[in-house]
Order: sequence, then structure tokens, then C-alpha cells
Amino acid sequence: MRTPHALLATAAALAAAAVAPPAAADAAADVPPGGTYYVQSATTGLNAAAGKSAVEQHNPKGDEDHQRWNLLASGASYVLEDADTAGSCLGRSGDQARTVACTGPDAAWEIAPAGDDQYTLKVPGADRHLTVAAKPAGANYPAQLAIGSAGGLARWYLTPVRPATRPMPPADRRTLDQVTFLTAHNAYANGVDGGFAPPFVNLVPNQTRGIDRQLADGVRGFMLDIHQTRDGAILCHNSCTLVSKPVALWVDLQRMVDFLEAHPDQFVTVFLEDYVDPGVLRGELARVDGLSDVLYRPDRTGVRQNGWPRMADLIAANQRLLILTDHSRSADETAGLTRDSFGVMYQREWTVENHWSMGSGLGSSDWSCYSRWYGADLNIPLTRTEPGFRPLFVMNHFRDTTISGTAQTDNGKLADRAERFCEPAARKKPNFLAVDRYDLGNPAAAVDSLNTHTYP
Repeated sequence: MRTPHALLATAAALAAAAVAPPAAADAAADVPPGGTYYVQSATTGLNAAAGKSAVEQHNPKGDEDHQRWNLLASGASYVLEDADTAGSCLGRSGDQARTVACTGPDAAWEIAPAGDDQYTLKVPGADRHLTVAAKPAGANYPAQLAIGSAGGLARWYLTPVRPATRPMPPADRRTLDQVTFLTAHNAYANGVDGGFAPPFVNLVPNQTRGIDRQLADGVRGFMLDIHQTRDGAILCHNSCTLVSKPVALWVDLQRMVDFLEAHPDQFVTVFLEDYVDPGVLRGELARVDGLSDVLYRPDRTGVRQNGWPRMADLIAANQRLLILTDHSRSADETAGLTRDSFGVMYQREWTVENHWSMGSGLGSSDWSCYSRWYGADLNIPLTRTEPGFRPLFVMNHFRDTTISGTAQTDNGKLADRAERFCEPAARKKPNFLAVDRYDLGNPAAAVDSLNTHTYP
């Protein structure tokens, strides 16, 4: 990651702000105050980024990649100046977004609220707006931003680069979506509880401590891969072929249920990378003693209408184990048995999640933060919200391959990436910080830091 550039503003724009007429002051009541923002598509969650001349939507990348814009009043309108390049503003040329001189007429925008903390950026005196270009069939939305008609593609968040956070509420008031949990990526792939992959892969475990030790160390989120064998749902990486002494899913779930029974003030979440038939999974869960006593069912408690409950209420009700699957609901409906009918929630309905990898175990890194579920066939931006409901945010922070030295360095930078890259990308605080080798680089310190505040 590069060192943040100093924020710059043009004298011309500042002078215009100082002499703005009363009309601009009235309009400002509906516009965020002057400051530095990301101009973030409400459709894709991606950020407007300044190039040599083009303005494109790019994966959110914090203070890198020319994605920060200074919002400044300019007469009765506003300009958005590239925070890294004095005098260069987000503007337009014809039907395309371009960087232009801040003092020119093509830099001015009328900014108006569009509901749900969203805004439109309109060309003064014309029915033309900054917009994401229409999506071609079978492709992603184009990178080049356009100037076009009003509508859903012309809605934007103006996300503060450094939002004013609020102190965390007292323990008896904080809700589930305000809390951050340390999460073990591929928690089962630890080389302690049993085999998890063919021999050559077994040499590079994602974790080095068993599930019981992970629970004792404060891990509260567990990512597990399950595959189907004649013995049921088994924990393996990629497949269970040639795996010596693999662990069954029910065995690790029993460990978690037993821990919860011994620690009645704790809450655990399980994420299943799920390759089994729903009937097989239902049978596996039925083997876990006490599971139904602690299982949390957000689908039955009005969460989508009223938001996430208080942690204290979940603990009082003994609803302390949330299980999520990445499996497709539509595929299960075709099979005739949905997983949420027996208490396993569909992750895409309840969470958002950033892309799963920062790169290979060695070499270049990709610290940008964008949705894992953004592509030609699926679009669930990290910014997704619904009336009364904000999905939980799963923040992945690991590589393709686990190398201890890289994990040590990455985990030491976890809080920085969360606060500088991923919080503004999702417009919410991460609820699950998923890492490899949680015993290295002190990722628990990042969890503690995030648990001191809430995102506005």
C-alpha cells in the first residue's frame, strides 16, 4: 500500500465556495458537507477513479488509484476535485465522464438527494447525469462512466474517506451487526484434528491449531468446506479423495455446541462452503447433540424487517449458533428441500462478502475491497442494504496459499485494511475478519480495535 497523498484543493474552487450565493447555501442542506469522498455507484459498489483523462469505476482501493474527490461548492453548483491532482475535477466530455479543469463549465454538477443516502449528479440546466453505462448481456458493467439519463444507474453514494465513527454502545445495547468477530478461514484445515487434503496440500495448513483451541483463543467465526462422501458431509479442501483421517462436519459442530453450553455468554457463526445435497446436510446436523437448543434462526425473528437483534437478547434466548451456506437457494428449490427449512441460512441473503483472495502467497498483493459476488451473472455489491436491514459484512483477508511469513505480515495490517479500504467500500464495519494463521500477526488486536466503535 502506498503512503496517502496530501489532500489538495484549488484556489479557484475555494474562492467560489467562499462567495457562494444564498441559493447554494440552501441547496447545501441536501448535500453532504464539504470534504473528501468516494463517489461510489449504488448499483455496483465500485468507485469513480480518475485516469489520464477518463473516469472509470474501479474496485475500491482506499487512498490509492485516484478514487478520492474533494467536494467543493462552486457558485450554485458543486465540483469534485481529484484529491491527488490539484485543479483536476470529475467532469464530462460529450457522453463520457472525463477529468477536466475545475474552473471549466464541464466540471460543475447539481447534486440532489435520491433517497437511502444516495445522490444524483446532474449537469446544470440539462437532464443529463453521471451514470454507470448499461450492462451488456453476459458481461460486467463497463468500467467507463457515462453521462446519460436519470434512473437506477445514476444513483451514487458520497462516502466519506474518513467517516466520524461513534463509540460502541454498552454490552447490553449493541446489536449483532455492530460487533466484529475473529474468524478462521478454513478452520478445519489445521493438521491437528485430522486430515484435510491430499498429502502435498496437507503440508500447508490454513491454521495450525485445532477447533477446540481456536475456540479457547477467541475465534468465533469458522469457515468450513464440506464435501459429500458415503459417510456424509466431510471437511476437506477441494475434495476428500486421498485424504487420510478426514473429520466429519458433525464432529466439529459438536465441539462448537459443547463450547457454547460451557460458555453461555458466547456466540459462534459457521460459514459452509457447501458441496453436499441438502438431505445429507440435514442428516449431518441431526447428529449434533444440543444443536437445536442453541441454533439461531434470523429468518423466524423479523430481522429483515426490524434489523439485527441485540447480542444480549440473543444470549438470553440461547440463540447463539448461526450457520450459513454459500449454496444456491434456487438449486435447492429444484431439489425439493431448502437448507433454511432446517436452520441453515443462505449466505447471500444475509451477508455481503469481499473477494476471497488478496493474491498468491508470494509476490504482488491486491488490497482492494470489492464484492465476491460481482460479475456477469451476479451483482450483490458490498454496499447492499434494505429498508430496516443491513447485511452482515464478511471481510476476507488471506491469500491463495498460506505462507507463514506472508500471513504474519498481512495479519499485522488487518486493522489498516479494514478501516482504510473495506469499511468505506462496504459503508459498514466488518463483522467477521477472516484470516489464515490467526496465531500470527495478532489479528485479535484488529478485532478489539474495531469493537471500540460503530460505523455511522
